[in-house]
Amino acid sequence: MSSAESDKYIQNQRKLKHAGMDVDITEEIDLVKVGSIPVTPGPRIILCPGFGITQEEIVNKIHGGSITKRSTLVLEGQGLTVKNLQLDGALVIRAAPHCEVKVDGLIVHNEGCDLEEIPKGADVDEAVSIRGYTMVKKEMKEIIITEPGKYYIGEDGEVKKIE
Repeated sequence: MSSAESDKYIQNQRKLKHAGMDVDITEEIDLVKVGSIPVTPGPRIILCPGFGITQEEIVNKIHGGSITKRSTLVLEGQGLTVKNLQLDGALVIRAAPHCEVKVDGLIVHNEGCDLEEIPKGADVDEAVSIRGYTMVKKEMKEIIITEPGKYYIGEDGEVKKIE
């Protein structure tokens, strides 16, 4: 049995797959032990509640694309839609309220994030200690949009305000 965090990643893998994205679904046999806790090797996907909770919401916001097994993805924002994303690494897109953001054909390839086991006896926060590992951010593309308006993000990752 995997951790609740890993279960959430796997649930989100399934949601993106159902929406038409090419994404591997972690099975029980794929789980790896980090700090004696079984976790998904990836992809690690976080779909924030503002982005969408139900399968219907996700299907309406994700169209095609692919994400590699080693990738980490965070999507946040009610007005965010993602079409044909090609992700191999780590990507965070956060769109504030009153932002309409269309991502179309974005290609991201970077070092991404790694899981790192917490050494026994390490002086770390209790929440990290309980988890048994931490995420080491080697390289991550972050797109944070806070000003209300309409935006377009294409293949190159450049944020263009269109209204």
